Amino acid sequence: MSAKIIGSGHYLPPKILSNLDLEKLVDTSDEWISSRTGIKNRRMVENENTSDLAAKAALKALEDANISKEMIDLVIVATITPDEIFPSVAAMVQQKLGLNEVFAMDVNAACTGFVYALETAVALLKQPRYNKALVIGAEVLTKVIDFTDRNTCILFGDGAGAFILESSEINQFLAFDLHSKGQTDKTLGLEFYPLKESFKTPQTKTPFMYMNGRDVFKFAVDIIPKTILQCLENAQLKISDLDYVVAHQANQRILNKAAKDLNLEINQFISTLEDTGNTSAASIPIAFDIAKKDGRIQKGHKVLMVGFGGGLTWGGTIVEI
Repeated sequence: MSAKIIGSGHYLPPKILSNLDLEKLVDTSDEWISSRTGIKNRRMVENENTSDLAAKAALKALEDANISKEMIDLVIVATITPDEIFPSVAAMVQQKLGLNEVFAMDVNAACTGFVYALETAVALLKQPRYNKALVIGAEVLTKVIDFTDRNTCILFGDGAGAFILESSEINQFLAFDLHSKGQTDKTLGLEFYPLKESFKTPQTKTPFMYMNGRDVFKFAVDIIPKTILQCLENAQLKISDLDYVVAHQANQRILNKAAKDLNLEINQFISTLEDTGNTSAASIPIAFDIAKKDGRIQKGHKVLMVGFGGGLTWGGTIVEI
């Protein structure tokens, strides 16, 4: 047994944070952001948290799959911005949707998290006790961004995307390739509570995401083509067999460079950056669902999803729709 995708959905908060809005907060401009990232707008929550976005994306995926929520017996949420350290966002989604007492857990692999969650779900669906899985990527990145730091505040937005997977004799997932390389040099991350002396409670400031943009860019443009080629080799396919690539939506220049290096047309790389910005673990399912709903991704297409992020983590999968 393997698994197939039977439904997808996404949710973006209604509030739009534009480049013009950011011009009023930090020393930047619409032209500077657009030319260097491809981003014009991103979404920002007002009264919603990560589990709210995740639950709303899940409902849309359930509707798309045309199944009842009672049929779900596995929930995995990829996120780096949970509502709380615990309970998990997956448990909160279970409660918000009124699901049965099912397997529910979070996965943290930064911006590669959704691909990690997919392989985890596919592996579990090979077990006879699981039949249908709800796999979600959800982030509220604006709550961990310092809006005085123009290195990060121009890039990130909020959103969620979800897939419904079903155990199947059809091998829709043709290959996976996932990796991690521990790195603690402040390339990309978000600090947590520091160690403290016994019985003493130190004063701690609110932590914000940090990023060395230059190093992340170098990592991304190197690892995306390598991961795509490795996935193709694992699936015994050629680059010409691919219809679309749904890469993590970090920067349009990264997508452009990957397309050029692989001799693919840039329109084969699905891009939602202009309107969503970087939504970390949510970016791949959001981009996939948008492209499926507007008719670009169709039945029979071979789609490669590839992510990269803090950890460092990276990985991809090829899906035959």
